[in-house]
Amino acid sequence: MRSFFKPFISDPSQLVFILCALICLTPIVSSPIALVLGFTLASLGLVPKSLDLGKITKKLLAYSIIGLGFGIQLDAALQASADNITLILGSIVFTLLLGTLLSRLLKIDAKLGHMISAGTAICGGSAIAAVSPAIKAGSHQTAIALATVFVLNSIALFLFPALGHLFDMSQYHFGVWSAIAIHDTSSVVGAASAYGDEALTVATTIKLARALWIVPLALISALLFGGDRRKIAIPYFILLYCVAIAVAHYFPQGQDAYQLIFSAAKRTLVLCLFLIGAGITVSKMRQAGAKPLILGLLLWGSIGTVSLLYIINFS
Repeated sequence: MRSFFKPFISDPSQLVFILCALICLTPIVSSPIALVLGFTLASLGLVPKSLDLGKITKKLLAYSIIGLGFGIQLDAALQASADNITLILGSIVFTLLLGTLLSRLLKIDAKLGHMISAGTAICGGSAIAAVSPAIKAGSHQTAIALATVFVLNSIALFLFPALGHLFDMSQYHFGVWSAIAIHDTSSVVGAASAYGDEALTVATTIKLARALWIVPLALISALLFGGDRRKIAIPYFILLYCVAIAVAHYFPQGQDAYQLIFSAAKRTLVLCLFLIGAGITVSKMRQAGAKPLILGLLLWGSIGTVSLLYIINFS
C-alpha cells in the first residue's frame, strides 16, 4: 500500500492533477471550466513534469472524435457536408490567400505565416503538425505557430457560444459557424456542445469534412516551399471517424452501445480541454510574440466575420 501512495507523497501535484482530471469526466464540469481549471493548475505549477501532455492529449482527442462518430447519423452528416461545401472550400482558399498577403505586409517569415494560415484555415494544431515537416519548418517556427493558434483557440471556446446567443443563432447555423471559424477540433466540439446537441453534430461533421483537406494542403505546401512530400502526417482518426458513422448506420441493432460510446466521448473531450489548458503557460503566450499574434487575430477575425455574414445571408 505504501508503494502505491509513494509517488503522490513525493510529488503531491500528481494527486491534485489526477483528481481534477477525474472531476472533468463528471457532468459538473463544462468545457470552458475544464480549460480554465487546467490553465490554473499550470499557472500554480501543479502539472506533473513527467507527463507528456501533448502526446496524451493528441491520442485522447483522436479516440474521442472516433467515439463521436457513433452518435452521428450518416444521412445528416452527408447532407450537412454537401450543403456547406462551398463555404468549406471558400473559407480555406480565402484564409490561405489572405494569410500570404498579411504575412508579407507584416514582414513575417513565410513559413511561419503559412503555418498560422494553415492552422486558421483548416484545424489548428493538426494542420500545423501536418504542414510543418512538409515545408521543413524549424522547431522554433512551429512552436510559435502552435502557441499563436493555441491562445486564440482557447479564447474561442468562451467567445463563440456568447456571440451565438447574442446573434440568436439557430443550433444548425451555430454548428456551421463554429466549424468554420474556430481553429482546433477540440474547441469546436467544446463550444458546440455548450450550445446544444444539434450544434455539436453539425459542427463535428463539418469540421472533420474540412479537416480532410489537410492532406492536399500539405502536398501543395511541400511543392511551394520545396519540402518533402514523404513527411506529410495523415490524420487517420478522421477516416476512423467516418467508419464509426458507417457502423452505426449499417448496424443499428447496437444503438444502445453506440449512445454509451457517444456520451463517453463527449466527456473525454472535456478532459482533453483540461489537458490543453494544463499545457498553456505564460511563457508560451509570450513566445507567440506580437506580429504572429496580430496575423492570427486578423485572419481569425476575417474568417469569423465573413463566414458569419455568409451563413446569415445564404445558409
